[in-house]
Amino acid sequence: MIFANQLIYWYLKNKRDLPWRKTKDPYLVWLSEIMLQQTRVAQGLPYFTTFTTEFETVFDLAKADESKVLKLWQGLGYYSRARNLHFTAKYIANELNGVFPKNYKELLKLKGIGDYTASAIASVCYDESVAVVDGNVYRVLARYYGISTPINSLKGIKEFKELAQTLIDVSQPGTYNQAIMDFGATQCKPQNPLCDSCPLSESCIALAKKQIKELPVKEKKIKIKKRYFNFLVVVTDDKKTIIEQRIGKGIWQGMYQFPLIETKEPIAETALVDNEQFLTLFPQETLLSLFNKEDIVHKLSHQHLFTKFWIVKISNSEEKTILWQDIKQYPVPVLIDKFLNEFSDNK
Repeated sequence: MIFANQLIYWYLKNKRDLPWRKTKDPYLVWLSEIMLQQTRVAQGLPYFTTFTTEFETVFDLAKADESKVLKLWQGLGYYSRARNLHFTAKYIANELNGVFPKNYKELLKLKGIGDYTASAIASVCYDESVAVVDGNVYRVLARYYGISTPINSLKGIKEFKELAQTLIDVSQPGTYNQAIMDFGATQCKPQNPLCDSCPLSESCIALAKKQIKELPVKEKKIKIKKRYFNFLVVVTDDKKTIIEQRIGKGIWQGMYQFPLIETKEPIAETALVDNEQFLTLFPQETLLSLFNKEDIVHKLSHQHLFTKFWIVKISNSEEKTILWQDIKQYPVPVLIDKFLNEFSDNK
């Protein structure tokens, strides 16, 4: 209980002023927690403001087109979060009459809601005594207790969850959970933690053993896959272009992109124009040029995309085209959004 009391005392003096901290509305808490997965607060806050302005209730989010949801999400990455958010909003609105489940076990059944998010909503909104365990919590507990079990192993996940559960203040679980997360984010930071002003420094094992930089431990990641993307940026004489929606279960599902030719290795212009996909798309004469002389390397969690944008000038196209001025209305990956900004500056 001393650990919990110290954290809560620290939190009440140092907590960040965040909009989702001022409510127990499960819709707003859920939205914030989904947005902040893999995302810093400073980056997520503007998106939270935009979403809550555009979709004031879960019914508003449920009624929206997926394309609009993805467009507003554009830039946050991990787009499956947005698709799951939209799916669950429709389920809650249509099947549960807009009422969120009121306990951890029922929340866990919703698509896109895992242990961490269910624990956060249940503790903050319904005062259920379930501990959150996210990256911040792993770091605080690993350092304070000197735990070297890898946090991304099955053993580590179980060990840290059980420990976290024994530490929670059952009289104010929501406040405790927010306290330990804030503490990890702003005090016990991944790099350069503020150990000199830490209220837990006298009993922190990692600090005593000079293991701050070594903890927490993570098992080695899977091998990074390299992929080679060649986007064909069509420019017609009447200022139109071609975009297509990504389907399937891969990256950027539901987002829009220029026609894509993926190759196993970097490809030269001569090989590109002889490619079967290229010839199918452009049976007519084209004027081809490479926009970026060096590959743009876009790094995702388990893959690196080596990307070229090829400008394809043609008189007209039998493919479905859109006006260049309308392209910004479509949700596109950050990689393409950055290209569009640079391309418009150079047109």
